[in-house]
Amino acid sequence: MIKIKEVIVVEGRYDVNTVKQVFDTIVLETGGFRIFSDKERLKMFRKMAEHRGLLILTDSDGAGMVIRNYLKGAIPNCLVKHAYIPDIMGKESRKRTASKEGKLGVEGMKPEVLRKALQRAGATILDGEEESAPVLGEKISKADLYALGLSGRVGSEKLRAQILQELQLPKHLSANALLDFLNTVSNLEELTRLVEKIQKNG
Repeated sequence: MIKIKEVIVVEGRYDVNTVKQVFDTIVLETGGFRIFSDKERLKMFRKMAEHRGLLILTDSDGAGMVIRNYLKGAIPNCLVKHAYIPDIMGKESRKRTASKEGKLGVEGMKPEVLRKALQRAGATILDGEEESAPVLGEKISKADLYALGLSGRVGSEKLRAQILQELQLPKHLSANALLDFLNTVSNLEELTRLVEKIQKNG
């Protein structure tokens, strides 16, 4: 069990069970789309964020992104970190059929995948085993994304999709969300190298 400071927010109770098998922290659920009308739950999330910070861990499908973006707009960004699971096709064993997009959700992720996702998001680990170190280097701006061909240009969408695939991030991630993630785990030099590598390999 990895003890972390932040409170983890997931979509449903099965996600809670999966995450609690890996991490020693408070795990809250949005109740899926119910969070949009549940003002009390949102108020609780804000309070937890003020005390310990929130780490949002939703599924990588479109619905998960809608919930994530809602929370992103409702809670101050300085109190929130975003962990992303990769797009892995399949279905959870308890379900009769796969999800609409055919992807595994948080509950279907293996412990090592969840561990990596939270470490990359900058989770504050309290057990002393793997303290999160800040990434050194020049921060990435929107202008940098444009200059590298990742936004606002012909072929940007394709290149961004390749970057997301290379980083094992969900394909629904917007340019702004990608920027937030990159500035948590990377820097301009590393991103430039990654773009050059993708362009070289065609």
